[in-house]
Amino acid sequence: MNAQTTYTPAPENLEARKWFQDAKFGMFIHWGLYSLLSDGEWVMNNRKIPVKDYERLTSFFNPVDFNPAEWVTLAKAAGMKYITITSKHHDGFALYDSKVSDYDIVDRTHYKKDILKMLAEECQKQGIKLFFYHSHLDWHHPDYFPTGMTGAGLGRPEGGDFNKYLDYMDAQLTELLTNYGPIGGIWFDGWWDQKTKGRETKIDWRLGKTYSLIHKLQPAALIGNNHHVLPFAGEDFQMFEKDLPGQNTSGFSENQQVGQLPLEMCETMNGAWGFNINDRHYKSSRQLVQLLVNNAGHNANLLLNVGPMPSGKIQPEFMKTLQEIGEWTKANGETIYGTRGGPIPPRDWGVTTQKGNKIYVHILNWKDKTLALPSVDKKIKSAMLFSDKSKVVFSQKADALILTLPKIDENAHDTIVELEW
Repeated sequence: MNAQTTYTPAPENLEARKWFQDAKFGMFIHWGLYSLLSDGEWVMNNRKIPVKDYERLTSFFNPVDFNPAEWVTLAKAAGMKYITITSKHHDGFALYDSKVSDYDIVDRTHYKKDILKMLAEECQKQGIKLFFYHSHLDWHHPDYFPTGMTGAGLGRPEGGDFNKYLDYMDAQLTELLTNYGPIGGIWFDGWWDQKTKGRETKIDWRLGKTYSLIHKLQPAALIGNNHHVLPFAGEDFQMFEKDLPGQNTSGFSENQQVGQLPLEMCETMNGAWGFNINDRHYKSSRQLVQLLVNNAGHNANLLLNVGPMPSGKIQPEFMKTLQEIGEWTKANGETIYGTRGGPIPPRDWGVTTQKGNKIYVHILNWKDKTLALPSVDKKIKSAMLFSDKSKVVFSQKADALILTLPKIDENAHDTIVELEW
């Protein structure tokens, strides 16, 4: 059995889901030993680096420039409401002081400090919720056997007790949920490593037991799993990797339909999750603002990734773009935060969001002054540009709502028309 057959969310969990849907924007952080090699978070697998050789990186990982206040302040200034950080990625190395393993930043590096403890304290101080990404698969642990689609040829034993590995994973999750204060949730990844077809895997992940443990330790903590299929019972939100809900341009969501849980899309600021010194494919602030708006129109959050450098500093290119995004969210956040997808489904020209008795028409790709929309079932009493409150002439008919804009700024990230009914 892959997950609980029945699951009734606790009241505090349902409240957390509402908060999550209101939050709309979060920071994803991929950081670990792999950052040292400056070639992304999959470098151990991609270069076939044996476990014993990869372990040597612990001698060099000493992020003396890590400043949790700078990270959280940057996220907050960008308009982000939560942070999701890799507690343990596929390479098995933990960024916190684990007591069930010495393969962590405190026991194996010269740094000797618990990154997650420092970040959790700063998040609580600044009012940002903290989520932990935790990898199901593990290229380092000897009991992660049978190996799945990844991690072959890394010098691990040809044998192991998978249930013993799952006990280890649950023990680490227990540490994360008992030693770091209130946690927003757990973001799982790697279930697909053992995938066969559809919603099945070659092995039993004991998700029901793991999910029950999490909900028992922190009932408000939200569980999501990046397994690329419809959510299992026991999960509290559904994520989409590098795609808007219902789309599959990246190839990850071939069998993934949009379910009924709160939604989230994760995306990179260049092409990589972990630090990659050769990746210069930076997305512009305009692209990322429009992605945030598109997600809101699809009733989803955007979890936008940064891959800090080995020193602990965030790339200046990312910082600049996040500052520019922050200028936009400061001016226009009212049309995003606390909203739900609007009454007009997403179109090529843009999307709509709604809150209370207001509908926000986000025009992202349109050059003409007149825009014809499908009809809405509310009687519109006023229309204005959100930016300067200038009047927008409108005509509401049985089969259409026609807007005549006073001006179109083709350089604007988003032209927003506020409709009141």
